[in-house]
Amino acid sequence: MESIYKAGNFGPKVKSDCQITLKITESGGVNISLKSKVEKYFVNHLQKLIKSVLTYYKILNCNVLLEDSGALDYVIIARLESAIKQVIQTTENYLPKAINRDSEVLKDSFRRSRLYLPGNTPKFFFNAGLYYSDGVIFDLEDSVAPEKKDEARTLVRNAIIAGDYGKSEIMLRINQLPLGLKDLEAVVGFGVDTVLVPKCESADEIQQIDAKIKELTDKQIYIMPIIESAMGVMKAFEIATASENIVALTIGLEDYTADLGVQRTFEGKESEFARNMLVNAAKAAGIQAIDSVFSDVENMEALYENAQRSKAMGFDGMGCIHPRQIDVIHQAFAPTEKEIEKAKKIILAFNQAKKEGKGVISLNSKMIDPPVVKRAETTITLAIKNEILDENWEDQKND
Repeated sequence: MESIYKAGNFGPKVKSDCQITLKITESGGVNISLKSKVEKYFVNHLQKLIKSVLTYYKILNCNVLLEDSGALDYVIIARLESAIKQVIQTTENYLPKAINRDSEVLKDSFRRSRLYLPGNTPKFFFNAGLYYSDGVIFDLEDSVAPEKKDEARTLVRNAIIAGDYGKSEIMLRINQLPLGLKDLEAVVGFGVDTVLVPKCESADEIQQIDAKIKELTDKQIYIMPIIESAMGVMKAFEIATASENIVALTIGLEDYTADLGVQRTFEGKESEFARNMLVNAAKAAGIQAIDSVFSDVENMEALYENAQRSKAMGFDGMGCIHPRQIDVIHQAFAPTEKEIEKAKKIILAFNQAKKEGKGVISLNSKMIDPPVVKRAETTITLAIKNEILDENWEDQKND
């Protein structure tokens, strides 16, 4: 009796994906059938790719049907691996060729924008690096159906290994515990920079995740809890200080307002308390505060206003659900001319004081302490990053 296993997606509206149908047989060797627009150009390559995965997993007798709608190699590999792992119990992974990444993510890296990528929909992966968001979030939680979680883990793992996302921070939104621990096992050791923890309500959750990450990899992995409930808001500082690897707190307002039993509005009055609590908890813990996504992807003017309000409240960035939101958010969180001029004066005064060997720094008879200097440095860096200020501004000032 033949056993049939499937993985992936195929259909008239599906792009950049494929569906693998795997039939295990008792004999007859490996037989591969292709249904693809590029079949006549890449038939040998596709057959070789499929055979290499089957050989790796010691599948000697089977029929494979690849229904392809423009999938890249790492997607095909992921879909075939997912089908195979319905047949055999194994912890072995067939990994695609890794791309070299030359960007370094730090605890205080800018996180003005973070673009969400649904974890089981590869068409959103390929161009994500072209939009220059500060981070890309591979989402294994809300955007992935329960029955597709295993497939999505394998796909996201391969996408992180083989995809080019420029200098964007690679983020992974896991599921709530305990399922999230399975996400970590499958993905976190393959190039993830930061783990997002949804619906976080306690320090214990963070400590479990922190311990699991340390068990899985020696690499520095940061953590970003997402506060999405009244309980999470009330425990924001406890959560923010649960691990030295936490880089930011962020808030999810759709779930938060649902927990309150109220409607989310454009003005945001219903969430002001929660957002202020989150900002204060984050700043008290010495980490960043990141605001929720703005769901109206057509209204750029409203997005800009919303982002400016976020900046005024003390937030350092926002989430994005569409690439067109990224530039608007960067503009809104960019420093103003007044902020830049003030920061320049502070930096110049600080550098002059150092040159003169002074232990006390003052500007216009006001003392300047280290936090003020650090904030000024951040403003200058942001201005340069947004191409508002030339990186050699000090030399130009002295000319």
